[in-house]
Amino acid sequence: MSIAPADSRSAEASDVSTGNGVMDDAPVKRRLRKSTSHLKEVPQTLEMREQIKVEAEKFADTLDRGRSFMKPQLEEWSRQLLGELDLPEKYVGFVAVLIGNFFWKRQFLSIPFERRLLLLPHCLKHAEGCPADYDEFGLDCETCGACSIADYKVTAEKLGYKVLVAEGSPIVLKIIVSGYIDGILGVACLNVLEKAIDKVLIAGVPSYAIPLHSGDCKNTTLDQSWVFEVLDRYEPLTEKETPSYLPLIRASNFLFEKDFDRLLPRVRTKDPKKADSPIAFTEKVAYDWLQHGGKRFRPFITLAAYDAMTGGKMQMLDLEQVDRLPVPDSVCRVAMSIEAFHKASLVHDDIEDDDLFRYGRETLHRTHGLGSAINVGDHLIGLGYQLLNSCRQDFDAETACDVSERMAQAHIKLCDGQGAEMAWETRPTLDLTPIDALQIYALKTSPAFEAALYSGLRMAGPLGEYEEMVPKFSRHLGVGFQVLNDLKDWRGDRNNKLLSGQDAQALRPTVMLALAIEAASDAQRKELQEILDLSPTDEFRAPRLRRLYEQLGVFDKAEALVDKSRARAEALADDVENDQLRQLLYFLVDTVLAPEADAPPEQIVDVLVELPIAETANR
Repeated sequence: MSIAPADSRSAEASDVSTGNGVMDDAPVKRRLRKSTSHLKEVPQTLEMREQIKVEAEKFADTLDRGRSFMKPQLEEWSRQLLGELDLPEKYVGFVAVLIGNFFWKRQFLSIPFERRLLLLPHCLKHAEGCPADYDEFGLDCETCGACSIADYKVTAEKLGYKVLVAEGSPIVLKIIVSGYIDGILGVACLNVLEKAIDKVLIAGVPSYAIPLHSGDCKNTTLDQSWVFEVLDRYEPLTEKETPSYLPLIRASNFLFEKDFDRLLPRVRTKDPKKADSPIAFTEKVAYDWLQHGGKRFRPFITLAAYDAMTGGKMQMLDLEQVDRLPVPDSVCRVAMSIEAFHKASLVHDDIEDDDLFRYGRETLHRTHGLGSAINVGDHLIGLGYQLLNSCRQDFDAETACDVSERMAQAHIKLCDGQGAEMAWETRPTLDLTPIDALQIYALKTSPAFEAALYSGLRMAGPLGEYEEMVPKFSRHLGVGFQVLNDLKDWRGDRNNKLLSGQDAQALRPTVMLALAIEAASDAQRKELQEILDLSPTDEFRAPRLRRLYEQLGVFDKAEALVDKSRARAEALADDVENDQLRQLLYFLVDTVLAPEADAPPEQIVDVLVELPIAETANR
């Protein structure tokens, strides 16, 4: 079938799918991310959009729903269908959204209305005279009838939907993870939907998206009938079709919510009457710090790795079954132990770096004082080893010892990395090289990923052929994550440290500084030395560094380092024979090292949903 003249197919297309669109067992070879703005055009006529929609549904019917997919696979499917329809590649994004819709449509329609979220863009509102105000959940629509938002909102809420009028609100996936909703019906432009595919669909959230006709927020239109085609339809399925990481993501959060007191019983704060006594103070603060804040990324890795090597049962759970995990409690407690060690390191790290904020609130040493914060961090380390020791209840002594040994190694390496950073800070010089900075990153960040991944795999059995792969993969993941964190530091991380350029202002030995030193001229090196000599409280330090970084192309070089780490991690995943483990590794790369497409370093980028496992802490 031909709808329009064709442009040439992209040279990046690979042969990972068969002629009928079903994914082969061959791993997807990844490509470095490039600008995709030229792939986000929506067909101008309703007739053409409807024709493509029909063909996308037919194409999706040929796909194997027994496996989830990643964004590169979805793009390949889109290009394949465009080739069959003799259409240009500028419609890749539009067609990808439609294929994703029909892949998940049956599963989305099987979700009861009261478990669905309708997400609408604020650009649909009637701009002039809109009486609604914004709160933390987005636009608080008053259903005045002046715009189409009220039409959708009233209908959806009568059915039982939760409704949000917002773009870029982190509350969206927080609601999903917390267990309030199980699927999303979203209306957005292709720019936002591209990020949603990255952040939501690869996690396995059944979603259905209606593309706006353009990204122009002042002149927004959409095919309204497409919304009402699915809004009021409910068609239950007899069983779940596609494995999903959403149950595991939710389970990693439930460890610290529903199951927290059972898995880690309180001692001194068990009796509420005694919880405010001096002797209960440390446990109270430590448990609160462990239980709240962060995205529980490392516990997720441990649960997901164990699940990948034991048949993937958790990925096929219905979401209401998440509180009945088919795993021993020991696996859950080991997953919690990694979070305890991580949270302890953050308390101490914040003290050493004198950071101001963590998880959107003041750091513990600013709230409770230096001595108390140190003590709370030490208490968390003790809790970590207490939780870790439970491994011996369900596994043999060798397994328990191996997990404990890897955890201890991670702890030592982390301290070596943090110590190297502080040693440089006491005598900052221009001798810092990119290799030096990357080695510090590998010590500070990678061991926690390695310990989390190793623990889950090891409790499932001996690692065998994956013994060497795990530390290598974790090293590339950790280094890329830390470089990405450096870039985010210049944007200001509202979910974590809040202040733009905080690491730069404190003049830490980042790879960005090392890249600047390496590329600087004599005059620029002189200025860098002057910046090093400035007081940390000098308000001109960060702006001067930003100007030099822009002159020397440091932001682009840092992005290239993230791309290199991503490519190397993906190459290691390509060679993993176990399909479920390979898909998990791809998922980790796509979430931990998710690029912020087409965004300059100084811009804070909003996304439709933020996946709650790519934590933006220093480690």
